[in-house]
Amino acid sequence: MGVSTPALADSVRITGDGVDILDRRVYPFAREWVHCATLEDVAVAIERMVTQSSGPLFATTAGMTLAAREIAGYGPEAAEERLRAAGRRLIATRPTNNHIRDAVHAILAATVDGPLAGAPGEELAPAVAKAAAGHDAAYRAGARALGRHAAALLPDGARVLTHCWGDAYLVGAVQAAQESGKRLEFVCTETRPYLQGARLTAATLVEMGYRPTVITDGMVPSALADGLADVALTASDRVTMDGHVVNKVGTLAVALAAQAFGAPFYVLSHAPDPLSPGIADVEIEHRDGEEVLHVLGARSAAEGTRGYYPAFDATPPHLVTRIVTERGAFEPARVSDHFAAGPAPGGLGAP
Repeated sequence: MGVSTPALADSVRITGDGVDILDRRVYPFAREWVHCATLEDVAVAIERMVTQSSGPLFATTAGMTLAAREIAGYGPEAAEERLRAAGRRLIATRPTNNHIRDAVHAILAATVDGPLAGAPGEELAPAVAKAAAGHDAAYRAGARALGRHAAALLPDGARVLTHCWGDAYLVGAVQAAQESGKRLEFVCTETRPYLQGARLTAATLVEMGYRPTVITDGMVPSALADGLADVALTASDRVTMDGHVVNKVGTLAVALAAQAFGAPFYVLSHAPDPLSPGIADVEIEHRDGEEVLHVLGARSAAEGTRGYYPAFDATPPHLVTRIVTERGAFEPARVSDHFAAGPAPGGLGAP
């Protein structure tokens, strides 16, 4: 089985007149690109789930590049304020995932909070673009390193249960397993209400040469009990310094089922978040309950019903076997050791 790069690995593109984002709400049934001519267009696309998982990170770096273009003719004070305002707008789009925040902070640190403090817009524009591209490259390098550590935990022949769409993390782990000659099988939860597991994870695994099995979210305990899967592997939107895992709602149920049936539960994360000592420091995004009442644009619940949609849940450390970062695999209670484990390949794992 050859190592391949799937289509979703290149889902945000900067163009001469804006940013194009592959619409993950309709993928793989259609490959439609949403064109964003302004920073506000990018922010709205993130909020409306045009892009998900690590997609918002790349949309953020592209959005900051677009914002920098817009301030090219501004003086120093106005250019800086507009750039900071762009960052605040992007951070507000999806508050639970710290990737957006970290990308904005990295770009500001390389420009207005660093060597280009007080610079006019014409100097900021190329510097922001360079910092954004560097952050993207570091993220991808970190995902590859993380993938190698994750693949080392998966035995040859492992039947891997996934939840939601692990994006660059999952792709990195699968590619590393392929490079080492390991044979894997996959079981993907469909992941309500946007069906990311059924549409994105399963489609990507098919691209990479697998024939994954799709199950509904409520089938996880049965799948483990029946031996359909023997390892659980998920990504994460944030990991706290004390080992709590915040990820797509339903992850907690996967962890509980894995513990009940003796399956290891591995979590992928670039690094724990130094700004989140514990779970109380994480804002859990709640989305409009109407989204739960629809599937792929069609209403699935009776009129007169209400929906409830916490987009993420928190899995406590005692349910997690290992948290895999760019720097290795750590017991949840010791995940903060990540910061003492040497340089991060991608450079994103520094406090």
